[in-house]
Amino acid sequence: MTTRTMAFWVTAATLATGVTLFAKPQHEKAMPKATGQRSCWVTAGVPKPLSENVRRGLQWLVEHQHQDGGWSQGEESRNMGGNVGAKPNVGDTAAATLALIRSGSTPSTGPYADSIRKALGFIMKRVEASDHKSILVSDVRGTRLQAKLGPNIDTFLASLVLTESAGHMPEQESENRLAAALDKILYKIQENQQANGLWGGGGWAPALANAVAAKSLNRAKQSGLNVRDDVLAKVESNVLAEVRAGRVVSGGAGAAGVALYAGAKNLGILQDSVNSNRERRGEVARLFVSAPTQELRDQAWSDLRRFDEAEVAFVVAQDAVIARLDDPQFVAGFGSNGGEEFLSHSNIGESLVVKGGEAWKKWDAKMTRNLNRIQNADGTWTGHHCITGRTFCTSSALMVLMVDRTPVPPEALAAARSVDAPVTIPGDNELQ
Repeated sequence: MTTRTMAFWVTAATLATGVTLFAKPQHEKAMPKATGQRSCWVTAGVPKPLSENVRRGLQWLVEHQHQDGGWSQGEESRNMGGNVGAKPNVGDTAAATLALIRSGSTPSTGPYADSIRKALGFIMKRVEASDHKSILVSDVRGTRLQAKLGPNIDTFLASLVLTESAGHMPEQESENRLAAALDKILYKIQENQQANGLWGGGGWAPALANAVAAKSLNRAKQSGLNVRDDVLAKVESNVLAEVRAGRVVSGGAGAAGVALYAGAKNLGILQDSVNSNRERRGEVARLFVSAPTQELRDQAWSDLRRFDEAEVAFVVAQDAVIARLDDPQFVAGFGSNGGEEFLSHSNIGESLVVKGGEAWKKWDAKMTRNLNRIQNADGTWTGHHCITGRTFCTSSALMVLMVDRTPVPPEALAAARSVDAPVTIPGDNELQ
């Protein structure tokens, strides 16, 4: 692997801008609180108008929402998910809700606001009923999602949709309820992180679930929530080890030996990680310059070096994935369409749209043609292996088609497309 020089993505003008300094290092193992200063997300790309194919998929989701606000696995999975095929569950409900949110609606506004509010109520009820120590939040076991992505996938998807909904509830009472549920679920995720930085949990391809976990934590961090830096650093470190070993797209642990899943997991985690790092970089650099104690200065320097190592690993991972995108076998994943493929394509798309340029345009056109071609007459998508249910497959396929609406911090988008010359950090700080 070619050694690359690490760099600050911060200009002198940024360093001169005032900012409130950290009062102390953010490594305490405290219960997170959903009371931080919220980030102003922007869309990763210029949102395209919703196509007829997308609208038909969204309409199917709305029409198949259960009275209690949840979604079940949907047709095609009843004979593959034990006795739970028709039961509403947290994972499928969160996935469907994310698709409705990505279309532009919120719990307060838009044509799908009512469906989103009902779905959030369903999810929050399950989070509230769950215990405070284990990572689980779902009261339904044995779903197809859990069998393939691991039993923790419900928790990770719920965390992501609650984070993206925070600040958008129609009244203070529901906002407070959501904040409490989000506090609880973020605490559960952080407390159950394993020593290797991930969450394990079994399943056929838990690597993809771990990518969702990292996404949910990073988006929460970007939103000003108290996600611990050491938790994010451990996730990052796991992927950096994969990059150093040359395993970005080689299958990897938890990827079921499928190169697409490994690449989507590694690139997805690094994209979300560098998004958070880029948002914080200016503040941390200013802290290094003006820290009142050596302890704070040392911590800031350590954080900056970690940010840069992640940037280099991210470039390597993104290049490795892009190099495989013209390989039909790589893009096909397991060999046929399944929920795992749609989720992987969404992860890759979320990275390419931030990068922009020809790689993104080519990928978006390819995905759009294929998904439009394989859409069912009723507006749904189905899988032909593993995750087959129409709810998750439709939701994740819609996320691919609407990936240009992915929320990112403006600092991350600016850094990805910056033409400023980087300022090199002196010293031995290269990724070997």
